[in-house]
Amino acid sequence: MSLFGKKKSAISPQEKPKMIDEILAPSAIDVSSSYLQIGDTYARTLFVATYPRYLNTNWFSPVINMDRPFDASIFVHPEDTAAMLRQLRDRLGRLEAQAMEEASSGKVRDPILETAIGDIEALRDKLQQGTDRFFRLGVYLTIYGSSLKELNDTENKIKSMLDGQLIYSKQATFRMREGFFSTMPLSDDQLGVHTSLNTQPISSIFPFVSYDLTSDKGILYGINTHNNSLVLFDRFALENANMVIFGKSGGGKSYAVKLEILRSLMFGTQVFVIDPENEYKFLSDTVGGTSIKISISSPHHINPFDLPKPLPDEAPADVLRSHIINMAGLFKIMLGALSPEEEAILDEAINQTYAIKDITPTTVDLKNAIPPLMSDFQSILEGMTGTQSLVIRIKKYTEGTYSGFLNNTTNVPLDKQLIVFSIRDMEEELRPIAMYLVLNFIWTQVRTELKRRILAVDEAWVLMKYEAGAAFLFNIAKRARKYYLGLTTISQDIPDFMTSAYGKPIVTNSSLQLLLKQSPAAIDLVKQTFNLTDAEKFFLLESRVGHGLFFAGTNHVALRIIASYAEDQIITSDPRQILEIEAAKKELAQQN
Repeated sequence: MSLFGKKKSAISPQEKPKMIDEILAPSAIDVSSSYLQIGDTYARTLFVATYPRYLNTNWFSPVINMDRPFDASIFVHPEDTAAMLRQLRDRLGRLEAQAMEEASSGKVRDPILETAIGDIEALRDKLQQGTDRFFRLGVYLTIYGSSLKELNDTENKIKSMLDGQLIYSKQATFRMREGFFSTMPLSDDQLGVHTSLNTQPISSIFPFVSYDLTSDKGILYGINTHNNSLVLFDRFALENANMVIFGKSGGGKSYAVKLEILRSLMFGTQVFVIDPENEYKFLSDTVGGTSIKISISSPHHINPFDLPKPLPDEAPADVLRSHIINMAGLFKIMLGALSPEEEAILDEAINQTYAIKDITPTTVDLKNAIPPLMSDFQSILEGMTGTQSLVIRIKKYTEGTYSGFLNNTTNVPLDKQLIVFSIRDMEEELRPIAMYLVLNFIWTQVRTELKRRILAVDEAWVLMKYEAGAAFLFNIAKRARKYYLGLTTISQDIPDFMTSAYGKPIVTNSSLQLLLKQSPAAIDLVKQTFNLTDAEKFFLLESRVGHGLFFAGTNHVALRIIASYAEDQIITSDPRQILEIEAAKKELAQQN
């Protein structure tokens, strides 16, 4: 049959506007025994028919979080307590009489009967004491699909979710119209299929249990695709403020990082970025930050021998020893493979280089100490025995092509809120050295002054290929919390990152993780590392740009990263969009 909207013949459409139901309602609804058709959409109403003895908390959660269109209605009708007590008393009398009759006839005791008697007595006591109440519960679901096959698939999926918990549902056969209206937001229980339950089992159906990851403060990371709730987090309120971001090229990694940086700046957070492709320069220029180009011909220099200034609770000797260890890691990347003897010579040479500037473990004042240069380190090496190979290798950084890169005093300003170190123009073989150098310089500044900061290392796999670089990055991840620093590690080459001995420890030392679109070559490694389900694996393979999985501790949700128009214009990495922005700027300049 078909249901058509009714019109009042006494009033013509020209005399009064259309009623709201005439505007919203479809022109016709086709109702059959097992489904209902509205235009090209099919609908079917199910109801929960039976429940087990025990209901687990959140048993309705898998249905609520199902990625299918549906409407759900839960009707709870209170029962009269006095009437229920009379019914329970009568029921208890019949069960006890049955138990006595079976006992007198010599039958073996019936555990089902004894359990029923115990349940009724316990429930009667709670009702009598006013600590519990009785209700009639109706749970209805109207599912939708573009075809009957899709409708059947959704129904089977719901049934399998519920059947596994001994909860059984049925179709509202020949009552699809009543079921459809019962699940509309009209608070009209036309279906009237109820089960009598007390307060405790009813509370287990509480519907607002969809996966939610948010806090009452922080920045917006995106929208929860399960329920469209906001994913808000203050990374500094977690056990540590570290974050890892993995995704294939073009998946939206840099976009997500720049959006977080832009929003973090509004909370007064200072941000350092190691930028391999000069992607963050426009963001830095827009917000009044500093963009520093690190290259052989750059006027900006960083002296690797710079020392951090000890905090009040730190001993100068410990600070110096820690920095010497970091310097040894830099030299291992610069000089290549070292023998144990050369490593010992290197350690001694670094200590002597500081000693010629009166910087020793017993130095009380490191704040005003003048650090040595790379040329001083070379002079020390030349005066030691067995160092000919080391001297030859270090000369290209002090006298050769690379001398302008490392053999100068530091002249990098750090007075801005956003500081971007661009290494795009650095030669490929020097990129790991440049990344380590900048990391060491930033870590020195972080240890000098306690302040809320974020350090973003883009394309971290470049550094992770070297054991010394990976160890240094892990050391920062492990110690960052003490200095109010959040390390953001970004990588598209996940196998290189995770095959490092320090790859997984960096991930486990990061409270936040963001997985964006993955390549088929890396997805199995990602699945194993993050314990993903098959559904989550295929979600990451097929996800669109800016969609992914957001982890906070042991919980995670599917996330959609969104930005306002103004934010998008500042942080976009899409070449087409950048060209359009540049063209618009030129046109505006010509008009002015």
